[in-house]
Amino acid sequence: MTSLIRKNASGRPGDGGAELLINEVVGVPAGIGEAARAARAAAFDSWLGALLPEQDGIALIAVGGLGRRQCAPYGDLDLVLLHAGVPGTDELAAKLWYPIWDAGLRLDHSVRTVAEALSVAQDDVKVALGLLDARYLAGDRTLADQLIRTATDHWRRTAVRQLPGLREITTARWAAHGELAFLLEGDLKEAAGGLRDVGILRAIATAGITDALRPAVRAAHLRLLDTRDALHQQVGRRVDRLVAQERDGVAELLAADDGDALLRRVAGDARTVSHALDDAWRAADRLRSGRRRGADGRPLRRPVARDVVEHDGELVLARTAIGARPDPSLSLRVAAAAAATRLPIARATCEWLAAYCPPLPAPWPPAARAALITLLGAGPGLVPAWETCDRYGLIDGWLPEWTRLRSLPQHNPVHRFTLDRHLVQTAYEASRHTREVDRPDLLLLGAFLHDIGKGLPGDHSTVGAPVAEAVATRIGLPDSEAALIGALVRRHLLLPDVATRRDLADPKTIADVADQVGDTTTLDLLHALVRADAAATGPAAWSDWKGRLVAELVARVRTALDTGVLPAPPAPDPALVAGPLPVVHLTGDRVAVAAADRRGLLATVAGCLALHRLEVLSADASTVDGRALVECRVQPRYGLAPDPIALSADLRRAVAGDVSVTQRLRGRALAARGEGAAPRVVWHREAATDAVLLELRAADAAGLLYRVTCALDEAGAQVRAARISTLGADVVDAFYLVGGWPDDAERARLESAVLAAV
Repeated sequence: MTSLIRKNASGRPGDGGAELLINEVVGVPAGIGEAARAARAAAFDSWLGALLPEQDGIALIAVGGLGRRQCAPYGDLDLVLLHAGVPGTDELAAKLWYPIWDAGLRLDHSVRTVAEALSVAQDDVKVALGLLDARYLAGDRTLADQLIRTATDHWRRTAVRQLPGLREITTARWAAHGELAFLLEGDLKEAAGGLRDVGILRAIATAGITDALRPAVRAAHLRLLDTRDALHQQVGRRVDRLVAQERDGVAELLAADDGDALLRRVAGDARTVSHALDDAWRAADRLRSGRRRGADGRPLRRPVARDVVEHDGELVLARTAIGARPDPSLSLRVAAAAAATRLPIARATCEWLAAYCPPLPAPWPPAARAALITLLGAGPGLVPAWETCDRYGLIDGWLPEWTRLRSLPQHNPVHRFTLDRHLVQTAYEASRHTREVDRPDLLLLGAFLHDIGKGLPGDHSTVGAPVAEAVATRIGLPDSEAALIGALVRRHLLLPDVATRRDLADPKTIADVADQVGDTTTLDLLHALVRADAAATGPAAWSDWKGRLVAELVARVRTALDTGVLPAPPAPDPALVAGPLPVVHLTGDRVAVAAADRRGLLATVAGCLALHRLEVLSADASTVDGRALVECRVQPRYGLAPDPIALSADLRRAVAGDVSVTQRLRGRALAARGEGAAPRVVWHREAATDAVLLELRAADAAGLLYRVTCALDEAGAQVRAARISTLGADVVDAFYLVGGWPDDAERARLESAVLAAV
């Protein structure tokens, strides 16, 4: 078989550092599907069997993918060299492992006796699960059969005791990798609902606890294996995370319509696996702990809500509800009870509701509407209850729009979830703020519907507002409240957009927001919705700085709405308007500078901050009694704060006109130039009291603010304030330019200068 080993340039076997396609070692064509995986396993069996000499008391066993005959195109080998205490085992192992390493294959190996293997399996549940996949390859078959049979018998006897430890490990893995059904770039193996979970289902089924591998689960498993195989072929190496740049290529290999269709298929399969595992865990819990039983020996039934009782740790319908014709709100009331009690709904109950619960009329009856609000506001119980109902098609009966929203990808690096999970998660996050608003029911419903326009042509806030209003009307809200839901959807981005892109000291900014919001009730709802939306989106969607800006905007708008008087701009820092120049203050994320009044001071400060690898989030420039004041909010570009002494010294020298600092700034800024999306300039003529707003949309880059402010200064524009908003790899930078700038030619000249600087 040596002719099948990859050689390096010198003709010697490779050092094992490169991953190798299995067919390059064993001569099997790469392919996708169950037959291709089995063919790769058969070829490996033949190759590895030839490496082991015939000898009593020695056997080679495959575990993992090879043990299951599910070899991926780029996969590793999991092998056990089993022996009965015969001498020379270590030398034999070396002769076996080195050809595998020389072939460039990754190898997980062990050398054990039967007793040693069983002992390790007893102490390590992951090893115990691995032995359930054990398969004889070569050598002493009797010895191999002894381990395989004994390991399986041992697992069946001890599984109930070992499953809690396995569940703890599994929960930690889920916390690290998330849920495959809702991730835009999920790990096909490690995420919840992935291939690793199918192995747990197989172990639970082997223990005889429940029939965990029903036909739907087997079909989902095969499709996930196909997706993993296609991903390996697309990337050309072993990788399990389905990243965005590979999605379309994988979809083409699998004959899916496009990358989005592939994501939806993966999401459906992951949900099938996750639901089956949830059922299996519950069956194991019941077997392990048992339930309190009545005098007749049957599990006790405990009422938890109208028509809903707890039975053996699950929610089921009361007998009276089954015997009578159910009212249309029954499925919603069961879901609300499940979310409130955090108890699962029995599978038979879900199936009965899907088959026999009548459709909801329009408008909904009050009981259904109240149940929906209870469900959305249930906190941690919302997501599992919603997922269970979605599994059995109940959600589609409540909301016909859900079919379009289910598993819809959001192609934005800030979002971590698919759209359906994002909406449910936002409602969950909104439940944390219900005590802060006058209408918690409208907050929950607005949070759930805020992105319902995504997937439709046009701006999702604009097109989603009438859809959300129609849903609110259908569920029975009066016209005024339905209109408010529409307004929340239409303006759910108003506060963060204004807070991060506009000058909050400008009365015009406050007046515009107050006009759009209209009253403090709506303002409070929008403020809570903004925080819930950001928390549901992902960590990149929110920061302490952004939270402070939004809170400041809300406070100023509230003052305007309560009093009818626009709040006065904040007074300048007294420390900046007194004492000898220059003045430099560094406090937390704030950098404040005062210097003799001159043009270009903002550009100089911005460049100095870029030199010290600080990103400017906002900047204000003003002149007081002949002093030029610049105040910036900053954050480290790479996570490490600069030396404050060096930064302060450079700022003092730079604002004083030190040429050496300026040269360093220009050299660093020019070095930072790079390729990016085509930049764009947008003018807002009526957005400020005494200025014109120039908005730059461009690719993010170090020193960008310095280059742009230099270009503005050289073109004769005076920047009063700047707001920097980073959205993934792009920025939206707003510059308040003093004056009217009414001349089209002058604006065109300024725009050209800015684009050239970018």
